[in-house]
Amino acid sequence: MGNMLRSERMSLCQIFIPSEAAYYVISELGEIGAVQFLDLNKDVTSFQRNFVDDVRRCHEMERKLRYIESELENHGVTISPCSENVKALPPNEIADLERNISRSEEELKKLTLNAYSLKQCSLELLELKQVLEKAEAFLRKRDEIFGYDLSRNVGEDQSSTIINQFNFVTGIINREKMKSFETMLWRVCKGNVFFEKVEIENPLEDLASDCRHYKSVFIVCFHGNLLTPRINKICEGFRARIYSCPSVPSERRKLLESICRRLADIKLVINQTYAYRENFLSRIAKDLRYWSTMVSKIKAIYHGLNLLNMDVTGKCFIGQCWVPFVYIPVVKKALGDGSRASGCPVFSFLYVVKTDEDPPTFNRTNKFTQCFQKLVDVYGVASYQEVNPALYSMVTFPLLFAVMFGDIGHAFILVLFATFLIINEKNFAAKKVASEVTTIFYEGRYLILLMGIFSLYTGFVYNEVFSKSMNIFGSSWDPVFNYSVVVAGDVSGLDPGHSYVGSPYFFGVDPIWSLANNRIAFLNSYKMKMSIIFGVLHMILGLCSNVVNFVYFRKYANILLVFVPQLTLLSCLFLWLVAMMFIKWIMYSPVSTDVKYGTSCAPSILISFINMLLIKETVPRPGCDPYFFQFQPKLHKMLLIVSIITIPLMIFGKPLYVLYSRKQHFHDKLDNKRFRDELSLKFYKSVEQELNVNEEAETVFDLFVLQVIYTIEYVLSTISHTASYLRLWALSLAHSELSDVLWKRVLCLGMKFGGYYGGIAVFASFFLWAFFTLMILVIMEGLSAFLHTLRLHWVEFMSKFYEGKGYPFEPFSFKEILEHPERTESEEDLEECDENDVKLFE
Repeated sequence: MGNMLRSERMSLCQIFIPSEAAYYVISELGEIGAVQFLDLNKDVTSFQRNFVDDVRRCHEMERKLRYIESELENHGVTISPCSENVKALPPNEIADLERNISRSEEELKKLTLNAYSLKQCSLELLELKQVLEKAEAFLRKRDEIFGYDLSRNVGEDQSSTIINQFNFVTGIINREKMKSFETMLWRVCKGNVFFEKVEIENPLEDLASDCRHYKSVFIVCFHGNLLTPRINKICEGFRARIYSCPSVPSERRKLLESICRRLADIKLVINQTYAYRENFLSRIAKDLRYWSTMVSKIKAIYHGLNLLNMDVTGKCFIGQCWVPFVYIPVVKKALGDGSRASGCPVFSFLYVVKTDEDPPTFNRTNKFTQCFQKLVDVYGVASYQEVNPALYSMVTFPLLFAVMFGDIGHAFILVLFATFLIINEKNFAAKKVASEVTTIFYEGRYLILLMGIFSLYTGFVYNEVFSKSMNIFGSSWDPVFNYSVVVAGDVSGLDPGHSYVGSPYFFGVDPIWSLANNRIAFLNSYKMKMSIIFGVLHMILGLCSNVVNFVYFRKYANILLVFVPQLTLLSCLFLWLVAMMFIKWIMYSPVSTDVKYGTSCAPSILISFINMLLIKETVPRPGCDPYFFQFQPKLHKMLLIVSIITIPLMIFGKPLYVLYSRKQHFHDKLDNKRFRDELSLKFYKSVEQELNVNEEAETVFDLFVLQVIYTIEYVLSTISHTASYLRLWALSLAHSELSDVLWKRVLCLGMKFGGYYGGIAVFASFFLWAFFTLMILVIMEGLSAFLHTLRLHWVEFMSKFYEGKGYPFEPFSFKEILEHPERTESEEDLEECDENDVKLFE
């Protein structure tokens, strides 16, 4: 898990790498993934950098690999996985990798082109065969009319003159276009054609659309040659294929026999071609992932080298990088391993640089804490070494969610769903599903599990299972309810003073409350007070987390000038409100023998709190005390006065302290100048004070204005944030009531019927109830509770101590590059530039 309280310590390091070992060293650093390089060539465009040609070669190899992968996917070939531990190829083997990829791409293109040509030729021959077979009946009739002897071709000379005066066009067209085609021919040719069509029973493949279509053979017979161009144009417009058909029967028979032989030969060649291509694709599939991994690593290495700067001698690369302090020994070892792998006699070395720059924020996470850290990072990346709210959110987030989602049945569904995701997490990770919704659920599986477990606990506290109660420990009430009263629904409210017997229910809410008419009133009071208690404690936790920041960054004055006034204001108002709730629960009881301490005389907490803010006296009820104790009015005035005093303290305290600190620091600097004599010292003081008075006043004034704004915001937010936690009460009550409505109005609807129809009605109502429960109460209500919980953490909790002004640590890591391949800015610039631009700038 690492140190979740705050981010890791970071060091700015400078590395010196010999030119011969640069490639190997960057490769080793990419394997460990603990270095974030700084770009030392910001003023240099991407196509002017040292390794732009190598990056282009990698882009070209990636293009070829994408083509090969697409062909493998189209043919359904399974791609073999690649080991993640394989290291990047050395520079002298990159050319061999490039040749293998290029050779595979060219061979695959040739095989694809040959297969397409053979398939196209086969389809054309098959269509011509269909035309000859389907047109044979029409042509046979024509030959009989004009005197052809079909067996011996007798009579050709006598009827040749008449036959030559008639032409015909044969072809094939899609069946759905046949009617329009025929109408167009009739209109354009003005009815001077004879049209015949024959449908083909089996669909024929179309390579252009990559699907099969039902087609028909058509024969157009007309007189003379004037209509030939028109008919050809119409066929071209309807994308009909025209095939020449011999007029002589003997030639048609010879052509048909030739087509059958050619089809048999082409089919044999196609089968052999496909078999060879399948074997070739299977061989490529074994190496594709390895090639892709190598190309990605090589391209990343050259991108990393482009971030380095070369010294004037050209023999050494100089780079700057952020490194977590705990990983410095690992980085040094990687530098040594890279130098040894290259065979360079000069080793690379690293040393830490002192800097005033803000380091990146690096929070080490695992698969359990990752989702909580992402929730915080979406709001804003923590400033360097700032307290990390993700540590607290692992408990507070599912707890506040469970307060709104407390139902054992609904929580059990969440637990089952999260357990399914966790058990099958390896399968989901291997598939790498691209769906955004699926990715969100998968990455938040442990958060969903905790939300479900906490909701199980609050469900037992509320004693609700799909809006029904469980009587496990026996009810502590003895109301006068009989079966007829309960069935009729005429159940009176529970009176704690008359119906309550024995000790309280052992755990959670007594199940008898589910039958009472005043159930909502009781749960309203209970959940509203609980939401205020959780809210105040949650905000106090946020304020106390600020102390951890002040102590760590040695801002001890802020503890007295910021934390103490803020905590005092919150405690004097709303922590006292919480205290009054507990005092009321302890002092007043429905079974008390003293009337003054019975429930009828219990003071209203809300009215007492409002009167405290308005400095008003509470009007007592007859025979009752208006306060919990005698000195409560004086305590209210004292708390209100202390709360008001904290406001000017927050406004003026920090600016005055900053002004005093600057003057004290200025005088200390003057006292340390030993070379000045007394006269020159007085002169220096007057001149220095005159030069800096305006700048200092402006700075202190700005700080004062900012502190006024911050104080007003905090005072107003103290009230609004406390009220915002009432959403816990509202959503919890809405969830419970909606669940009760679905049970009574949907599930119980099928129980009103009897006999066989009753069974069908119960089955249908149960299906509807289960559907609406899953879609509305679990998914929609769960999402609503999740968003409200997220809002409470981002606004009400984290605003008390969290700045979130940092930037994330993004190490140079092969693992991250392979899992989340992204296009960098330099790659986009390279694609926008052509080769002429590169030559021009070179």
